[in-house]
Amino acid sequence: MIEKALEKFLFGSRWLLAPFYVMLVIAMLGLLLKAGQETAHFITHAWTATESDIILGVLALVDLTLTGSLIIIVIFSGYENFVSKIEADDHKDWPEWMGKIDFTGLKLKLVSSIVAISAIQVLKAFMSVKTISDRDLTWLVGIHMMFVVSGLLMALTDKWTSESTYGKPAKPVPEKKADPL
Repeated sequence: MIEKALEKFLFGSRWLLAPFYVMLVIAMLGLLLKAGQETAHFITHAWTATESDIILGVLALVDLTLTGSLIIIVIFSGYENFVSKIEADDHKDWPEWMGKIDFTGLKLKLVSSIVAISAIQVLKAFMSVKTISDRDLTWLVGIHMMFVVSGLLMALTDKWTSESTYGKPAKPVPEKKADPL
């Protein structure tokens, strides 16, 4: 009886994560405001900006968009994996990937998004190479490479773990050709 009560309490504690996902939605509003500021700055200075300035403005918007997408992935995948399933039937434009990302997929999508965001930061630094020190540029590239290597190692580890746990990936079954007679 005590064990059942403890298990019920522990199972119910997953709902303590729900406010974190709500706070991530609020954080997205902050990103939206920043994207609005970047867009306004980008548009108002477009006529006098150099090509590099335009590219940097676009990269800033891409960076904010990738960050927002990353937050969406974390919100929906985290909620579905750790809190509760969302009824997709109630939403006619439900994206195909939602509800299909397990914890391993979530980790890999997170790392790949972080690598993409990091790559944009490095590209932005290269675009303004005259205003950044060699030391800072070296740190940015080093940190980016660390993200890349970490992502590769995580993907390889997950692949090796799934193969050792579940055996080698199944070979596709060849299709049988119809008998012409």
